[in-house]
Amino acid sequence: MPRELLLLRHAKSDWDSGTANDFERPLAKRGKNDAPKVGSWLYREGLVPDHVISSPAERARQTATKVCKRLDFKKKQIIWDAAIYDASVAALLAVLARCPHEATTVLLVGHNPGLEELILHLVGDELERPADGKLLPTATVARLEMPDDWRELSPGSAHLISITRPR
Repeated sequence: MPRELLLLRHAKSDWDSGTANDFERPLAKRGKNDAPKVGSWLYREGLVPDHVISSPAERARQTATKVCKRLDFKKKQIIWDAAIYDASVAALLAVLARCPHEATTVLLVGHNPGLEELILHLVGDELERPADGKLLPTATVARLEMPDDWRELSPGSAHLISITRPR
């Protein structure tokens, strides 16, 4: 069975939360509703990860927790990796390189623009942008077929299976 990477941009955040610190910005009401729906959809599709890594930023943390609850993936098994927050492609590749070799389906919960740049790196020229130009709006899941080694993710080494938006 081929390896799969599920890239999930955090759900809609609350810009009016009164939090001045971007890292601490929580989910908005819509985000709190969308995140569990994403988890339920992943479960119905049989896309249950065996390894989950998330940014520890509050909106990503809340998203990962709500999604994993619907997947029966224990919160204490989520890897909280600060390198995902405000990450470059190189930083995200380093995060993926630390995945256990036996992990066949990895869920990475993070942020733009890093996640979109990672998709462009992994998929290369085969990618068509949506009409609205937004590859990963909030709570969107990109599903990629990956090479056999998490440490060998060269440009164009993955195949985009699908991009699923929450609505």
